[in-house]
Amino acid sequence: MPSLRIALAQIDTTVGDLTNNAAAIQQWCRQAGDLGADVAVFPEMALTGYPIEDLALRRSFQRSAAMAADELAHSLAINGLGELVVIVGSIGPAAPNDTKTLSRPSNRALVLHQGRVIAAYDKHHLPNYGVFDEFRIFAPGSTPTIVEVRERRLGLAICEDIWQDGGTTQALSTEAIDALVVLNGSPYEQGKGHTRTELVRQRARQLSAPVCYVNLVGGQDDLVFDGGSFVVDAAGTELLRLPQFVEGLDVVDLPEAGSQPKPGRIAPPLSTAEEVYRAATLGLQDYARKTGFTSVVLGLSGGIDSALVAAMAADALGGENVVGVSMPSDYSSQHSKDDAADLAARIDADYRVVPIAPMVQSFHDQLTLEGVAAENLQARVRGMVLMSLSNAEGHLCLATGNKSELAAGYSTIYGDAVGGYAPLKDIDKSLVWELARWRNNDAIDRGQIPPIPENSITKPPSAELRPGQVDQDSLPPYHVLDEVLGAYIEHAEGRAELLQRGFDPEIVDKVVTLVDRAEWKRRQYPLGPKVTALAFGRDRRLPITSRWREPRSMT
Repeated sequence: MPSLRIALAQIDTTVGDLTNNAAAIQQWCRQAGDLGADVAVFPEMALTGYPIEDLALRRSFQRSAAMAADELAHSLAINGLGELVVIVGSIGPAAPNDTKTLSRPSNRALVLHQGRVIAAYDKHHLPNYGVFDEFRIFAPGSTPTIVEVRERRLGLAICEDIWQDGGTTQALSTEAIDALVVLNGSPYEQGKGHTRTELVRQRARQLSAPVCYVNLVGGQDDLVFDGGSFVVDAAGTELLRLPQFVEGLDVVDLPEAGSQPKPGRIAPPLSTAEEVYRAATLGLQDYARKTGFTSVVLGLSGGIDSALVAAMAADALGGENVVGVSMPSDYSSQHSKDDAADLAARIDADYRVVPIAPMVQSFHDQLTLEGVAAENLQARVRGMVLMSLSNAEGHLCLATGNKSELAAGYSTIYGDAVGGYAPLKDIDKSLVWELARWRNNDAIDRGQIPPIPENSITKPPSAELRPGQVDQDSLPPYHVLDEVLGAYIEHAEGRAELLQRGFDPEIVDKVVTLVDRAEWKRRQYPLGPKVTALAFGRDRRLPITSRWREPRSMT
């Protein structure tokens, strides 16, 4: 039985861009062919982009996707790649046995060879939790598919198929396959990489066969796919791993019968801080690129949040494409203005100063505003300045709030909450500081100037909307706040569980009240990259109009 070389291609495609996605797939196939691959495997729905949500239900899109697959197979053949077996994700036609009024298509893996589509596998298990809502979009498949290449039997699976017991993997365990090939569109979240690896090792031992796990890379709206494709042998030993957050291709050899597979290149793991930073930066980069923006605009307050977002934007798009606007008011400290200017110089941003005091005064001349209303007016004038620059010059406006602030409602609607994208939306304040430290240390390790001024990291956070204001006037200390928020939001713990953890009752009651009352604000906040197991948005769906409050007597 001859050896078989399999290429894993983790690529970044764009939802709906069938022509350019197909062209990219062909380019990566060329690279696979140059490396002597017999098989090239691409991620879940790579041809269509993923997730395509209700776009999948349009018959015109289904037909166009089918035509794109046929044309890709033909183009590969006429360009000398017809002998390469290409396994690529797309969608299939509406399921014939689907009796619903609106027939649902399938999430499909296509096998292309010698100018045509020779086989297909329809995803059996459909995820319907968290960000996934695939029951209403796709029809489940049923029959496992085995592709024979050079006398080797390759079983096919798609993402959720290996996360659920039974179904595809159970059926393939009786088929004596030589390897399982899994096409994935698995979004990034902290800690998920280890879980994936252990699951794949378990499936390899169950099947007594190597498993090739090929994952999508890139940002799509509020999701980020981290790549990190890998291969394990039948015992679960890792043979190959591609880097995270970058496109790439590498090969693994299934050796002749009786021989052990040889390990290939294994990308080193990233620290948690680097993973999250790269995930958020890639999410921003791809959102801007795929929606047609080449530059961004954001407010630079001199604080840690705007500094971190600016550093991410410079890494994503280049500092010259970042417009940073300082908008001092009567309450802005000199050190904040200096820190904003320092940051802009470090990342080579287009730095502008727009004093807002005259504009704020114009409002006060027409309105009588005091207290919070007067404070919020400053934030809303700043939002107006940023959105005006966005409209006039074509920049993507970035919101700089973090998950802690968003959870507690510590933001001004139509003020600092304006924008088209929020890179820190799923990153709490404690992690913001950690990411800033990591980014600066990474720069030092590379012999570069740290992008974030040290003073922005170490000074007490403040919105500077009134004299002497700091965040802790209105919120518990962030290290306490983030612990309570994590337990209440991500683990859905109630008052009794929070008190059992030892949190102060006054802090618990204040935080729970703040979170519950701010749901309406979160619904209107810009989208941002998901990096935790439970992000605001599709992961957590609560009613805005609700009078539910946990009774104190339950504690």
